[in-house]
Amino acid sequence: MLDFFTIFSKGGLVLWCFQGVRGPAATAPVNALIRSVLLQERGGNNSFTHEALTLKYKLDNQFELVFVVGFQKILTLTYVDKLIDDVHKEFRDKYRNEFQQKGALGLLNGTFDFKDDFMRLLRDAEESSKVRAPTVMKTFEQSLKSQKTVKCMIETRGEKPKEKVKNKKNKGSKKEGTEAVAAPTKASAGDKQLSAAGEKEELTKDEILQKNREEFFRRHMKAGEKSRSPKPDAQKEKGKKPRVWDLGNSNAKVLDYSNSATNGSAEACPVEEFDPDMALGDKNREPGRLYDLEYESDDEAEEEKVVQNSSKPSVKKGGLGGMFGMLKGLVGSKSLTRGDMDPVLEKMKDHLIAKNVAAEIAVQLCESVAKKLEGKVMGTFTTVTSTVKQALQEALVQILQPQRRVDVLRDVMDAQRHRRPYVITFCGVNGVGKSTNLAKISFWLIENGFSVLIAACDTFRAGAVEQLRTHTRRLNALHPPESHGGRTMVQLYEKGYGKDAAGIAMEAISYARNQGFDVVLVDTAGRMQDNAPLMTALAKLIAVNAPDLVLFVGEALVGNEAVDQLVKFNKALADHSMAQTPRLIDGIVLTKFDTIDDKVGAAISMTYITSKPIVFVGTGQTYCDLRSLNAKAVVAALMKA
Repeated sequence: MLDFFTIFSKGGLVLWCFQGVRGPAATAPVNALIRSVLLQERGGNNSFTHEALTLKYKLDNQFELVFVVGFQKILTLTYVDKLIDDVHKEFRDKYRNEFQQKGALGLLNGTFDFKDDFMRLLRDAEESSKVRAPTVMKTFEQSLKSQKTVKCMIETRGEKPKEKVKNKKNKGSKKEGTEAVAAPTKASAGDKQLSAAGEKEELTKDEILQKNREEFFRRHMKAGEKSRSPKPDAQKEKGKKPRVWDLGNSNAKVLDYSNSATNGSAEACPVEEFDPDMALGDKNREPGRLYDLEYESDDEAEEEKVVQNSSKPSVKKGGLGGMFGMLKGLVGSKSLTRGDMDPVLEKMKDHLIAKNVAAEIAVQLCESVAKKLEGKVMGTFTTVTSTVKQALQEALVQILQPQRRVDVLRDVMDAQRHRRPYVITFCGVNGVGKSTNLAKISFWLIENGFSVLIAACDTFRAGAVEQLRTHTRRLNALHPPESHGGRTMVQLYEKGYGKDAAGIAMEAISYARNQGFDVVLVDTAGRMQDNAPLMTALAKLIAVNAPDLVLFVGEALVGNEAVDQLVKFNKALADHSMAQTPRLIDGIVLTKFDTIDDKVGAAISMTYITSKPIVFVGTGQTYCDLRSLNAKAVVAALMKA
């Protein structure tokens, strides 16, 4: 039983609608389909799930139409795909002239009486799904068992299967060439073996078994005597010697910090001396500004010149042949078919995978572009390659542009008006740079005039608290209280190791509220997405403290692993959360972006799989190496040959 079937234009005008059952209107699920799939260029799969409904859709790119059918998710309707294809074909053929002659006015002023045709197609589709040819069983003559004889199926005890004997014969046949050479010299040995085989036939089974054991022990005794022969090499000296490196320091006392007087307390730690310019990086930057990510391609102009220079002589040389070569692949006012696009899409898919886009995402992107362009009429002197490439670029830009922009500074000021701290929680796998990028974000917030409290909730990794303590000391050196009216701009809240992370975060938020801090940055331990106990602890921390922003920290070096990490992190947060509406990841921090050159595919994979924005991009080792994502720059790097 169908819930609804609707036909509307890509401009949003509903042409015809069928309501199958009494219930909620088709408006909410269709709007969700438009927002989440059609506008976000995620048309690789022709089905979409919204609450209890499953929606299947088909695009008509020639007349800019969308056909959508909705039914209950628990039902398995095998005729839906056939129905939507038949309705698409029938509706196009019936109103083709009206679309071609009147255009947009035909959609506005036209009346589409399609109910009788639809009910006929629905009945035909339902009947076709019921009438199925019964499965015919194989006869005995068609089975493999009929080809076997009774003799080959009889097995006697102690007899080896014939297949193994055949295998041994095959192995022996490979060595026929080598055995043929040594045959004259081993003739006497063969005679002895034949005589021994004749004796074995006369002996009983127990006697044969005993004789084989004696031969086995005799062979191994001979092998043991050979192995005990003395070796001329001298034995190595026992004991280990420490390795001394050529450029290293042989004095280990220099590296011994076990008797340190500070014992990890922040107050007793001496203030280290460091170069502020080295920590800040760019001297000409504007304080507090988050610059966009830039992609500089110096060789693009040179490539264009080379292409222009190489194209001119080819026309002169080839004459008419060169002209036809240039025009080969031009579409020339015809509708694109899947066969025209498949070779180009295959190359695009390989190009995306080479740029570190996850293979599954690359396939879905190319499928979405194919559905978007199939049947679309192109203009004259337009190549298929340029058309597909342009559509893919637009799809990639649309994916990278978030549905909801995360403005951290605005949200912090809004929290200030309500006299509460703005809480950001960082999570991710091991070694992606959570603590380092937390310090960068702290520096950016301090430069915008906000005080920061860092909660050291990584109570597992050795040195995690000391790392944050060092960052806090350096940030206070760069922004001393004297420059901010005696106010300490950054402070570390820590309770040591082995404590409950959720409890420390709760205490830190309460402390920040009492002391008037503007932002609380919660650092968590790195954990693999498959570790259920640690994922449960993270879900508990998020559910108990309800942070304003949950950021997943991922590195730009990963490919297919990015999809697995994000999917399983979101799934674990949903499964292990105690709340009815679980809190999932709100945004992404993409780190180590300076190490990948133009292989920027991880940004596409992460945003495609979660529909969440990339809030910050880490591009280096200094506190100023923090950028906001520029979608066009990332796509330019991705599409570069």
